[in-house]
Amino acid sequence: MSIDRLVFAIAGFLILLSLGLSLAHSVYWLWFTAFIGANLLQAAFTGLCPMAMILKRLGSRPGAAFD
Repeated sequence: MSIDRLVFAIAGFLILLSLGLSLAHSVYWLWFTAFIGANLLQAAFTGLCPMAMILKRLGSRPGAAFD
């Protein structure tokens, strides 16, 4: 799996997890959802994604977006 797909999968999982936690525990988990969304938005404009950098260091195969 390429870094691009891993970033989408991890972000999607964390968003769903934080939404579930906000329903089960506290609405303050929605701040985590907002953080992930803001990070995805800035990565779209700057091309700088911390998760992609971590995955690259761990040896994942780069995709088209995060070369």
